Amino acid sequence: MIGFYGLAAVAEITGCFAFWAWLRLGHSALWIIPGTACLLLFAVLLTRVDSALAGRVFAAYGGIYIVASLLWLTIAERTMPDRWDLIGGAVSLIGALIIIYGPRAGSISG
Repeated sequence: MIGFYGLAAVAEITGCFAFWAWLRLGHSALWIIPGTACLLLFAVLLTRVDSALAGRVFAAYGGIYIVASLLWLTIAERTMPDRWDLIGGAVSLIGALIIIYGPRAGSISG
C-alpha cells in the first residue's frame, strides 16, 4: 500500500513540475506532454491503494505527498528543507500513517 502512495507521489510531483517548468521556468510547452502522462499515471496509481473509501485514500495521500515534495526539494531542487519544513513533514506523515494504519470498526482495509 505504501508503495502505491510513494509511486503516485513521484508521478504527481513529476507531472506538476513539468507544468512548472513550462509556465514558470520558460521551458517548451512540449513539457506538458510528459507532464500530463505523469498526472494520468498518478491517478491510476492512487486507485491501486487497497481501500473501499476514496476520501480516506486521498486524505492519507496528502501526508505522503508533503514528505515526497520535501524530498523533491532536496534532490531535484538541491535545497535543504528548514526545520519548519521538517517538522511539518513529520506531523503530516504521522497523520497519514494514523489514517492508513488506524484500526477501523468492522473493516480491515477501510
